[in-house]
Amino acid sequence: MKPFTYERATSVEAAAKAAASVQGARFIAGGTNLLDLMKLQIETPTHLIDVNRLGLDRIEKTEEGGLRIGALVRNTDLAADRTVRRDYGVLSRALVAGASGQLRNKATTAGNLLQRTRCPYFYDIRMPCNKRKPGSGCGALKGMSRSLAILGVSDACIAQHPSDMAVAMRLLDAQVDTVSADGAKRAIPIADFHLLPGDTPHQETVLKGGEIITSVTLPKPIAGTHVYRKVRDRASYAFALVSVAAIFGKDGSARFAFGGIGAKPWRNSQADAAAPQGAKAVADATLAGARTTEHNDFKKPLVERTLASLYRQQEARA
Repeated sequence: MKPFTYERATSVEAAAKAAASVQGARFIAGGTNLLDLMKLQIETPTHLIDVNRLGLDRIEKTEEGGLRIGALVRNTDLAADRTVRRDYGVLSRALVAGASGQLRNKATTAGNLLQRTRCPYFYDIRMPCNKRKPGSGCGALKGMSRSLAILGVSDACIAQHPSDMAVAMRLLDAQVDTVSADGAKRAIPIADFHLLPGDTPHQETVLKGGEIITSVTLPKPIAGTHVYRKVRDRASYAFALVSVAAIFGKDGSARFAFGGIGAKPWRNSQADAAAPQGAKAVADATLAGARTTEHNDFKKPLVERTLASLYRQQEARA
C-alpha cells in the first residue's frame, strides 16, 4: 500500500472542497471496496477524506411521498428499515442478497452505488485492463469471461456492474443527490448516473471532481409484488451471474431491472412492455443487442429461465 494522507471531514461542503483541491483524493466511509483495492494497488489515493461524521445516516420520508436515504446509511440498516421493507420490498431483498452480514454492517448506500467491477482482469494488475489503466487493452475480451457483461459492453471493456442494491434502485427510478465543491447541488436520475464503457471504461459515473453523494431519493412506492431473484455460483457471498428485480402488478403489467448481465444496472422499457406476453418475450426484449463470448453465452438462456421461475412464482400467488 502506498503512503497517503488522511482527514476527517466536518461538513459536506468541507469534504467536497477538500476532494476538489487535492489531486488523487478519495472519500472513504465503510471502505469495504476501496481498502481492498488499495491493498492491491489498483486504487492509489493520495488523500483519504473520512465522511463518516457528516450526519448523512438518516432515512426520511419526503414531502412527495417518497423516501430519502442518506449516503451513509448502512446496508444492514436500510434493509431492515420498516418503511423500506413495507413499501420498497425489492430494495430490502436486493440488499440482503448482497455480500455478507459483516460487510452489510459497514457498507454504505453511496459506497454501494460506487463499488467497482469484480472482473478478474481488473483485479489482476499483471493483466491489461482499460478500466484500471486506460489504453492498456482488455484481457477479458479473449480471456475467461464467464461472469462478465453481455449488455452495454464495448471493444474496450466487458466488465459487469457488481451491485445488487443498484439494480433495485434502478427499478425504483431513484435519483442520486450530490453536492459539488462550489456548493452546487444536483439530482441525477439513476438511469443516467452510471456510464457505459464505450472508449472510456475508466469513467464509471457522471460525478465530477469533488462531487459528493449526500443521499438517494426514491419516488412514491410502486404498488405490486416486489421480488428479487439472484442466480449465483454459491448460496451466499457471491456476485450475480444473473439477477432480476421485478414488480408485478395485479393487471398483468410488470417492470424489470437486471444485474450480472450489464455494464451498469440494466433496464429498458421494451422489457416492461413485453411483460403480459410472458418470460420469453421479456427475455428477448431485454437481450436485444446482447454481445456474448464463448464463456458467458449461457447467460442468455439463464435470463429466460430466471424470468420463467419468477412468472411461475407469481402465478402461484394468484
